Amino acid sequence: MEANDASTLAEGVLGRFAAAIARAPGPFVLGVSGLQGSGKSTLATGLVAAAAAQGLGAVALSLDDAYLTHAERVALSATVHPLLRTRGVPGTHDLALLASTLDALAKASPARPVPIPRFNKGQDDRYEPALWPTEPEVPALVVLEGWCLGLAPQDEAALAEPVNTLEREEDADGTWRRYVNEQLAGYQPLWRQLDALVVLEAPSWEVVARWRDQAEQPLRARGEPRAMDAPALARFLQHYERLSRHALATLPARADLLIPLDEHRTPQLPV
Repeated sequence: MEANDASTLAEGVLGRFAAAIARAPGPFVLGVSGLQGSGKSTLATGLVAAAAAQGLGAVALSLDDAYLTHAERVALSATVHPLLRTRGVPGTHDLALLASTLDALAKASPARPVPIPRFNKGQDDRYEPALWPTEPEVPALVVLEGWCLGLAPQDEAALAEPVNTLEREEDADGTWRRYVNEQLAGYQPLWRQLDALVVLEAPSWEVVARWRDQAEQPLRARGEPRAMDAPALARFLQHYERLSRHALATLPARADLLIPLDEHRTPQLPV
């Protein structure tokens, strides 16, 4: 998403919910859901900046910053399924941390500033809490963004057949995908804390995979140790494919504001 598009979009989204934000007795929690590469973190940053320009306190939270620690995911992979070592799917987030952060933001003060979780993807672990930024006052707006935000679990029947090679070869009996689906049911109380849900709608799963590859290309060019080559990236993306396709099929109907994107991530709906 181009910078001008992102800024205009953020201003438009904020305007759409301005009256509701003004009426809210506490922080207005706005969810921003979008698959990988859709620009959800860019929109969240833009919303915080647009709110500040109007004199409104705002803070952005991300599901990506509330992953379980590396050690916790290693333990989960040993006790439940090896695929749970890879962060991202439901069951690899610390929901208690997210819920307590949202609750604390409603009572924030200079005497009780609220630490905002941050995750170091390069190290695949959380930053030390001493490095987390803090919020010293109750914000008018909290933007919570994430790739599976607002998503409901799949029907049991949908889990029977694998959707890709990863599931077919590394989850042949369906243990991993059933666990992930069961965990997603536990995310629903968090979704109910959202006052509104914005969905950035990608054109297709194939386009999402291409966006993710585009994000990896500069890392490869710089020789970054954490850069994934094409086979590694393809395997990584298969962890997300099932629920990404489910999101494309079901989330638009759950959105309070749906923003279709074209294959260049340009918003197609004026707001």
